[in-house]
Amino acid sequence: MDKQIAPSSSKWKLWFAGAAIVAGGAFTISAGDSYFEISKNLEIFTELYKELNIYYVDDTQPGKLMKTGIDAMLNSLDPYTQYIPESDMEDYRFMTTGQYGGIGALIKRKEDKVFVSDPYEGYPAMKAEIWAGDEIVEVDGRRIQGMDTEEVSKLLKGQAGSQVKVITQRLGMEPVMHELVREEIKIPDVPYKGMVDAAGEVGYIKLNSFTQTAGQEVRNALKELKEQGAKKMILDLRGNGGGLLREAVNIVNLFVPKNELVVETKGKIPEWDKTYKTLSEPVDATIPLVVLVDGNSASASEIVSGAFQDLDRAVVIGERSYGKGLVQQTRDLYYNSKLKVTVAKYYIPSGRCIQKLDYAQRDSSGKVQEVKEEAIAEFKTRNGRPVFDGRGVLPDIEVQDPDLAKVVGGLYSKDLFFDFATRYRLAHPEIGPAGSFSVSDALYQEFVDFVKDEHFEYDTETLNAFKILEEKAKKERYYDHAKAQMEALHDELAPDRTEELTRFRTDIEEVLRNEIVGRYYFQTGRAKASLATDPYVKSSIEVLNSARYEEVLTQVKPGN
Repeated sequence: MDKQIAPSSSKWKLWFAGAAIVAGGAFTISAGDSYFEISKNLEIFTELYKELNIYYVDDTQPGKLMKTGIDAMLNSLDPYTQYIPESDMEDYRFMTTGQYGGIGALIKRKEDKVFVSDPYEGYPAMKAEIWAGDEIVEVDGRRIQGMDTEEVSKLLKGQAGSQVKVITQRLGMEPVMHELVREEIKIPDVPYKGMVDAAGEVGYIKLNSFTQTAGQEVRNALKELKEQGAKKMILDLRGNGGGLLREAVNIVNLFVPKNELVVETKGKIPEWDKTYKTLSEPVDATIPLVVLVDGNSASASEIVSGAFQDLDRAVVIGERSYGKGLVQQTRDLYYNSKLKVTVAKYYIPSGRCIQKLDYAQRDSSGKVQEVKEEAIAEFKTRNGRPVFDGRGVLPDIEVQDPDLAKVVGGLYSKDLFFDFATRYRLAHPEIGPAGSFSVSDALYQEFVDFVKDEHFEYDTETLNAFKILEEKAKKERYYDHAKAQMEALHDELAPDRTEELTRFRTDIEEVLRNEIVGRYYFQTGRAKASLATDPYVKSSIEVLNSARYEEVLTQVKPGN
């Protein structure tokens, strides 16, 4: 998604109009100079490209050389302005529609082998009873060992309706041939919805992306949950990097009356000065609503959360959002390629633009600078609450998910959760309901026994800081003098894996539980299991079931 540019006052517009009339001749000359600069530099570039390809000592690979030049040019602007060659068009289609032709499974590489990591519910891989943890041995007669995941993915993808032969091997079993018919795989924008409180009154909708079906999927989920008795709602936008602007407007419209301003876009040319308002009657304009955001909620997610905040329609809970207030449009180029280009900035109902990085301002090393603190402006929500531009969407109530213990990262990077769950699934045909599955003492001890002889490494921040101290001591020639003490301190600071498997059991259990549940109940079950201990969701339920909800939106202090 994307869209934005700065608002301008009527006085400035009048001044500019007068200046354009008075200085019309100068304006024409300036435009002519600009066209001359473009023409001159195109000629230089063409000549340089030709000379390089003719005279450079080695083969330049003209296509690769040009792609390098294009990418470098676009990288000097912002990371969202991109050249999309014909070869990447299928990936671009997937980004905008969430659809591709394939068997419906995520894959991962371990050493020189490729494994299924997550079959999608209801698609060919799952229907063929291919499990997470199964090794992919061959695809259409081609041996997979040694290939990277991108190569294997291209072999598995293809036209919906076409056939692909896949040989998989399950741990301890003989290889199995599957003759699969590829389907049009649609990754759901809403991967999970359900009730999350004991009373059955708080509905929860997880929105992962803003493709062309996002608005309809959220509408369907909202209606279904209301039919089940939901009287309050949580919309989870954590980790949602955005998508289509129009779908953001459609989702706001589900909770906001017709003809409400949601977002404005402003660009260099008048074509991109647009206003987006709600066009339909809402599904429910009064149901109490909480929106969850984190540092990876960006673009369309920030339009939705920011618009709800500006209109005082929802309480925003979580962490400050990413801060992407830019809008892109795709332009067709020759040979079935495209340019995705930033054309505008967007402004949410209070008038603020939440863009954090100023790509026109870079330091001497070329690093992009944040919008300067003195340039941050205050705006007001509909009820008069202060909000600010230039830094993403600041939640009304901050909640931080505690960092998992470092030992979890070590176990995860070594695929020990994945490998244990693979073996567990083979040994246990069922585990009972996803929401009630827990890691018993016996199961946890089984996992500890499984990993204790495995070699997995991880560093704590303390140990990393010690290594820096060690390097400085060596550089300044103090290390030899204190070598014995330094080595002793290193041994004390080095994590004891056996001890940490006990100390951080809660963190390890959470990841282990979700991995095991996912083997039986796929994405839906994993989501259900993880919500039980989710601090964001717990905080949301507390706010929705207390007077604090209205206090936040109206700024009424307790006791007043």
